[in-house]
Amino acid sequence: MKLIRFGKSGQEKPGVELPDGKRIDTSAFGEDYNEQFLTNNGLARLAEWLKTNQSACPVVDASERLGAPLARPSKIVCIGLNYVDHARETNAAIPAEPIVFFKSTTAMVGPFDQLVIPKNSTKTDWEVELAVVIGKKATYVEEKDANDYIAGYMLHNDYSERAFQLERNGQWVKGKSCDTFAPLGPFMATPDEIKDIHNVRLWLSLNGKMMQDGNTSNLIFKIPFLISYLSQFMTLLPGDIISTGTPAGVGLGQKPEPFYVKPGDIIELGIDGLGTSKQVAVAYK
Repeated sequence: MKLIRFGKSGQEKPGVELPDGKRIDTSAFGEDYNEQFLTNNGLARLAEWLKTNQSACPVVDASERLGAPLARPSKIVCIGLNYVDHARETNAAIPAEPIVFFKSTTAMVGPFDQLVIPKNSTKTDWEVELAVVIGKKATYVEEKDANDYIAGYMLHNDYSERAFQLERNGQWVKGKSCDTFAPLGPFMATPDEIKDIHNVRLWLSLNGKMMQDGNTSNLIFKIPFLISYLSQFMTLLPGDIISTGTPAGVGLGQKPEPFYVKPGDIIELGIDGLGTSKQVAVAYK
């Protein structure tokens, strides 16, 4: 299945994108896509419900705004420097263990919402990433069992303000958490939708020029390891998001000089099997 949420910001309704691309409203199922939904085996129950109710579900017009595919989760956990080429372009050492940081859930927006360049920002940057959604409570998970804890996958643009992140002391979270810095979707795909999640292309363009063009086969730390690793330090709850890192091609890594997002820029990105998204950058008002 491919789960969507649609409608005005803060008033999103649940839906599903069908294999032919048509979107339907599943509000009659009676549940939003949140922690409780996943905890209570919602994906299986929704799939069963659709067998008899799909034909009665209203069609979602293609003009409808898409929100993030999940209601706000308890946390967004991000992995830094998880592609060798990205570590090299930023002159960072290859990590011996995953670099972990958080991104505020208030940064979440829909896949086609505007990117608001933060107040006093000089170095807003882009990062196409594969996001993993946790499907059930995970504590001290063994790597061999980790796939059982995955609800699905999403496209994520891990926007980063590099001056806030790297020049203002303290943790990276400051540069990662500004409003609109986590556009997610267009949908969450359940694992059966993706043949091999460790061999999918992810890409990002800026004003039509390809900036990032990578493949998840180049992840330093693979998804089952990341789930197991994180669960040694914190309980992962249903709906929690793990953003797995970005390949080379970010603004910070450009030669001979880094450059960053400016108002009017158009950022487009995609992952094979997980759709595409597009953000237009605007200045903070």
